Amino acid sequence: MEAGVEAEETIVMTPKSRSAQATCLIVERRAQPVKSDDGGRVHVAGGHHTGIIINKDQLQNDTEVGPWHASVEFVVYLVEGGSGKHTREARGLRSWFKASLPEHQRHPTAQDFFRDLVTQDFPKDYVGFIKKIMKLMQHTYTTLQRLEVELRQLEEGPSPPPRPLSSDESTLGLLIIITTKKVLELIEASYPNPITPQEMASAHGWSEEEVNECFQQLVQSGEIKAVEHGAYTRHHETDTHIQVVKQMPTMISAKQPSIAIITALYCEKLAVDAMVDNKETFVRYTTVGSTSVSNGGEVSRSTRFGESNVYTLGNIGAHRVVSTKLPSVGHTREAMTAAGNTTTRLLGTFQKVDHVFLVGVAGGVPHYTDYARHVRLGDVVVSTSDPTNKYVYVYCEKAKQNSLGGYDFETRPYKPKDDSLLHLAKRLCSQVEQPWVKYLEDGASTLGVEAPGIETDKLYVSLGDQGLIEVAHPTPAHNNNIRDGNSRVQLGPLVGVGSIAAAARGSLTNHCNAVALTAPLHPVLDSVIGNCRDSFICIRGISDYQDGSRGKEWQPYSSLVAAAVMKSLICAMDPPSND
Repeated sequence: MEAGVEAEETIVMTPKSRSAQATCLIVERRAQPVKSDDGGRVHVAGGHHTGIIINKDQLQNDTEVGPWHASVEFVVYLVEGGSGKHTREARGLRSWFKASLPEHQRHPTAQDFFRDLVTQDFPKDYVGFIKKIMKLMQHTYTTLQRLEVELRQLEEGPSPPPRPLSSDESTLGLLIIITTKKVLELIEASYPNPITPQEMASAHGWSEEEVNECFQQLVQSGEIKAVEHGAYTRHHETDTHIQVVKQMPTMISAKQPSIAIITALYCEKLAVDAMVDNKETFVRYTTVGSTSVSNGGEVSRSTRFGESNVYTLGNIGAHRVVSTKLPSVGHTREAMTAAGNTTTRLLGTFQKVDHVFLVGVAGGVPHYTDYARHVRLGDVVVSTSDPTNKYVYVYCEKAKQNSLGGYDFETRPYKPKDDSLLHLAKRLCSQVEQPWVKYLEDGASTLGVEAPGIETDKLYVSLGDQGLIEVAHPTPAHNNNIRDGNSRVQLGPLVGVGSIAAAARGSLTNHCNAVALTAPLHPVLDSVIGNCRDSFICIRGISDYQDGSRGKEWQPYSSLVAAAVMKSLICAMDPPSND
């Protein structure tokens, strides 16, 4: 943010054009004050609004103004408090900055201005909206020279879409309704740990009869299969050559993998395995016995599953690889402990691993005005450092508001000692040829995955109970071609978030210059570094605009795009030595 407006500057609002359905205004900074006139055509505000001027005469000549520097378009869905009637209004902001503001700071400043305008007590009425724009220009964004504000009333349309969950909202404590789809999601989340209907019913307060019915439907459809001790696990038609073992068989040196690929979601594991040739999968179930005594003195024994492991071995290009899936995901201490333990066992079992890939989904950080920095659903982010942040991944567990109105962050940064993969990723992404497109097509054919319709890729900002804002995706300057249909690959830092408020996340992503947000990856990276693996990289497909955990519709496709980029990177690596 900026401060220190010059005393002689005034903020002047002038109408540019008006019609029955639309109004266009110019709000600009002028060095010389405009005096009021006797006809009331110019209103000069006083008191705490001193420096604000309303010019009621329409602007006549606007030909000398050059092209705008940044632009954002959005639709406001409003709900009238008394009638509950829904109205829609299209609004647009086009920005010009002072020559003193460096070009590379224009889009970040426009981004911050828009966020402050719409996320902090968004004014729902016309007058309040214009007033807030003028006050922000006057006191905070002093390098903003001129704004063109367009407001257009839309025809009465459908009700606004369901209010999107904010990134700090949680489903903890909420009753989850049992459905076959939800049961399958829970089975996938626990994979490779099998789960019994009794365990699932107890965990979610469901009746065992309802859970058993869902399990049987999933068995009949071939999506799950029974294993020992009355438990079930996920099954997919591509699962072939699976061996259940008590311990991993001894492998000759030539078959030892040099690359490990770690995933967290079942769809991520499927996507990665679709890129592997000559694969074979080993599953090791860990069972733990327990004994309990009832009130009547009767002794009963039961078996539950501990942290099981799944390893898929095969070839990608000239390299032997092994992929695994974490048995539990989330922000809980148990999930983080399981993630670290799984990684440690993986690296202990396959001791010739030199490179670790973390492949999966993440949430994009929207850049409402900057096409070059904006990521969309189905795009891929490869974790690399940049001139403002030397780390590739930053985990933030806590954020505290400071006396200046900003935030102090408690962070844990990560970067590999061996940055050869980062340099290779930068070189690969700078090439015109996109080898991952062919890998994506092959993988999509194998798994039967299709990209969701681009019309489902919406950017929303919640206004609480009174409505929401739908923001248009940015386009190249003065070019309405949004995209050519292919996913874009972007480079930049990733941020993992703990339990921090949504208001702090915007500041955090600015602080780290982050391109995407992920669920916590730090337990995996702590294990990788602790086991002296110096080379690692994160590749994430964008599946939502939170942290990747909410976008169920886009997760399978975005996982597949990330896996295809991973394969391109591995195939571009030097062949392994024969040592």
